[in-house]
Amino acid sequence: MNEQQRTILAIASRVMSYPSESSAEEREHIDEAVDENIESADIRKHLRAALAPLDALSTRDIQEIYVSTFDLKSKTGMYLTAHEFGDSPKRGAAMIKLQKIINEAGFERTEGELTDYIPMLFEFMAVSPEDAHHERLQRRLANVGQRMLNHLEEENPYYPFFTLVMTKVFPNPTDEEVARLERDREEADLEELPYPIMYQ
Repeated sequence: MNEQQRTILAIASRVMSYPSESSAEEREHIDEAVDENIESADIRKHLRAALAPLDALSTRDIQEIYVSTFDLKSKTGMYLTAHEFGDSPKRGAAMIKLQKIINEAGFERTEGELTDYIPMLFEFMAVSPEDAHHERLQRRLANVGQRMLNHLEEENPYYPFFTLVMTKVFPNPTDEEVARLERDREEADLEELPYPIMYQ
């Protein structure tokens, strides 16, 4: 993974996280990162074009779109092992193993987020050394990311940016990898994830 790809992942870790009131300030940092670390004029151009639909929206509008896109739909959810294992008990074991990989690399996860939160894993990939774990995680994110992209509507303002991340950073999943992902996971009962219902 080259420095341009690592920079794109670092940017993706911010853009794909829940939007905050400081998003405008973060956008300035993103512009600086693009200018300083993306050597390809073509990629710089495509990055800015991919971010334009999000830049055109208010923070509140982006927050609403983010929740409806990534929090309320399982097929575009932001948790790696949920895509890989669904409701299977294997998910818990996979998260423990993932946390161990992160710890052994000398990093700590963001407080308040689960170990498999994809934006956090993007940041981890951007700064962690190249090794077997890094390569394996890259393949896993490629498979899950493609699954998410397949279920993300083209009209969604996140679609251009997420498409760029998947095409510029990650290898294309093989048919076998896509089939294995669907085979290994156990589907949840509902596609739409409802608000918690305490009593029925």
